[in-house]
Amino acid sequence: MPIGDVQPGDAILADKPVEVSRYRGFTRINHWVTAISLLALAISGLALFHPSFFALTGLFGGGQSTRMLHPWFGVVLLISFFVLFAQLWRLNLWRREDTAWVAHSKDVLEHHEDKLPEIGKYNAGQKVAFWSMAALILVLFATGLVSWQHYFGASTSIEMQRVAILVHAAASIGMVLVVIVHVYAAFWTRGTIRAMTRGTVTGGWAWRHHRKWLRALARDHQAGA
Repeated sequence: MPIGDVQPGDAILADKPVEVSRYRGFTRINHWVTAISLLALAISGLALFHPSFFALTGLFGGGQSTRMLHPWFGVVLLISFFVLFAQLWRLNLWRREDTAWVAHSKDVLEHHEDKLPEIGKYNAGQKVAFWSMAALILVLFATGLVSWQHYFGASTSIEMQRVAILVHAAASIGMVLVVIVHVYAAFWTRGTIRAMTRGTVTGGWAWRHHRKWLRALARDHQAGA
């Protein structure tokens, strides 16, 4: 089995019709904890960003509680994402077929998957989103610590805090954009949402979008039959 194509839990569950296990229950729960913490951070951060959005603090019990909860949401996000990272990073390493996939990005947009190279469990777009999130979360957490007044305010200068808040805001915008693209792509590619809600995809979906991954699973399935 090619290294990097599959992970524990991936399997062909049925032959007629073909149904494929894509994500274990633990991975799906981990994903949704990450997604919910990202949403909480985005809303609470926006509420603190500008007076025009201050009304959003009502969702968290007011201004003071929002200010207190926002950095803790960040701690939850960091832990949750990097548990997910530990499971998926090898599958998101860049490979030769990813470069070819990017070169045929026009065919992706036009739904001409037959013209694309066969790819493993994740395509180049998914890999870029994964590594972008990893980098941005590290930046957000580091700059968040510098500006976390309750615990670290006395340890950093005002100038350092100002720079940290500026970088934090810029990274937040970048994260929101990455998440928007990620969510849009999930809905745009029909059948993708099912993978993170039910854990399975159809054989047709796997063949059309991640054929190399499906071939590896088929070999494993035949070997275990």
